[in-house]
Amino acid sequence: MTEKDEDASAVSPPRPGGALRDSLRRRFDPKTIKQDASAGTVLGIESIPDALANGILAGVNPMAGLYSYIFGLAGGAFFTGSAFMAIGVTGAMALVVGDTDLARFEDPNRAMFTLTLLVGIVLIIAGILRLGKLVRFVPTAVMTGFVAAVGINIILGQLSNLTGFAPNEGGRILNTVATFRYLFDISLWTTVVGVITIALIVLLSRTRLGALGMVVGVVLGTLIAFLLDTFLGASVATVSDIADITPGLPFIGIPDFGAIIALSIPALSLAFVAMIQGAAVTASVSTHGAGPRRVSKDFIGQGAGNIAAGLFQGMPVGATMSGSTLVTKSGARSRTALLIASVVMAIAVMFFSRAVGVIAMPALAALLMVVGWSAVKPEKVRSVMKTGSFQTTLMAVTFVLTLIIPLQFAVLVGVGLGIMLFVAQASNKLTVRQLNIQDDDSVRESDPVRSLKEREVVVLQPYGSLFFASAPTFENQLPKITRASKSCVVVVRLRGVDEVGLSLINVLRRYAERLMAQGGTLKLVISSEHALGQIDREGIPDLIGPENVYMGSEWLGRATVRAYRDALVSVQEPEDSA
Repeated sequence: MTEKDEDASAVSPPRPGGALRDSLRRRFDPKTIKQDASAGTVLGIESIPDALANGILAGVNPMAGLYSYIFGLAGGAFFTGSAFMAIGVTGAMALVVGDTDLARFEDPNRAMFTLTLLVGIVLIIAGILRLGKLVRFVPTAVMTGFVAAVGINIILGQLSNLTGFAPNEGGRILNTVATFRYLFDISLWTTVVGVITIALIVLLSRTRLGALGMVVGVVLGTLIAFLLDTFLGASVATVSDIADITPGLPFIGIPDFGAIIALSIPALSLAFVAMIQGAAVTASVSTHGAGPRRVSKDFIGQGAGNIAAGLFQGMPVGATMSGSTLVTKSGARSRTALLIASVVMAIAVMFFSRAVGVIAMPALAALLMVVGWSAVKPEKVRSVMKTGSFQTTLMAVTFVLTLIIPLQFAVLVGVGLGIMLFVAQASNKLTVRQLNIQDDDSVRESDPVRSLKEREVVVLQPYGSLFFASAPTFENQLPKITRASKSCVVVVRLRGVDEVGLSLINVLRRYAERLMAQGGTLKLVISSEHALGQIDREGIPDLIGPENVYMGSEWLGRATVRAYRDALVSVQEPEDSA
């Protein structure tokens, strides 16, 4: 190649698709295939019983849990902002699906994956709108109560599979009470298998096996059930007893468009649960920080995972803390590990479906119970209780509601409680301080005077959020106007206030009118053009006089000092003229 040819090659435009290939190469690094293959295999094997168990928890065919994990994991791997975020079925989302009562639809299976697609659409929209910043408004007290109740719900919901006795009293709590009332109706050998599996999972998880201890525990529990059936004739239910286990992967399903409206509330609830869990996973495994933009990008990844899972007849999925942590600790170096995990699970479905069918139901129930108990974090509960009675009450209310009402509504109630708490805290944090301007223009802060004296000049500075709920708090902290408050001037400094709502404007209007009734004046110092336009549209400058509205600048305090000096002159004018 000549020097001319080399120059031409250097400046030649990139080939079509080159940018895409470079992006994929950065995301799925072929140089780390060995480490990724090892980590992905571990995640894939561990996820098989987890997916089956959550399918059972959701009240759907356990195979739907496997399909969800296979396609959700692969779909999310291409779009998440956090490289090691594993998308799969979670206990909290499975419970919401279970409480949705899919059986009321003409085709429950179609309703299920229609719900999954709706969740994916909501999450993608949330990610595009960058709603990751909204997650921080959910109080820790609400989430602690919700997660703890989810863990208890998982445990209570699996008592029937653990004991072989399935009462139908109309709820998990009532069914639990019935189980203990009719202890002699439970299946002894089923219960034995379940209890032994719980012990095995707990013990083996503390060994070098780590998370794989759960898989080994379930396998050993199934083996015990097989031996009991072979030598003692003790029948223990298996996965194939409750569902059709078919080899191979599903075809693309056609959603039930007629069920979209009925599924909208569960879809919103599931999307919110996915957002909260996803934000926690992002903070745990992201190597680039967990800011709002990163969290929003992970919303899109979770949405893509749901779209992929829904297209192939899977149930709703979200970011799993256990899966994400496991693949990271197993030595993954790129997203390739997630794809390998998906392939491992797909191979199991296609070639080892018979082995999936013989897994003992009490063994899977034991796995879910261990997972449910791990969700109850006593240290977090104690931490919330130390913050005060209000937070403790909020946590307790969320906990109780999550136990007694369907989870899709409990999630929305939790969101509402969080918003109410935020509003209450923000409004209570508003504080009004008095600025005492000295002769050399230095400023000393103090508590505001309780009431205004004749010809007194008072400069006030509110600190905190001035929105509709804090307006009464602001009004209550203003100095009282009495008959003795003749010819007073009050300067309100609204530095840093960009939004002046109608509630605050009405407070300023009422206060100005009371001052004017005693011959006084209200002056405003504003630093935002937007806020100035708001009070102008509401006629405040016309009420108090345009000369009493001061526009701040980049020089801190100059407009306030000028308003204060003008006020001193105005209260001294009658005396001077006399």
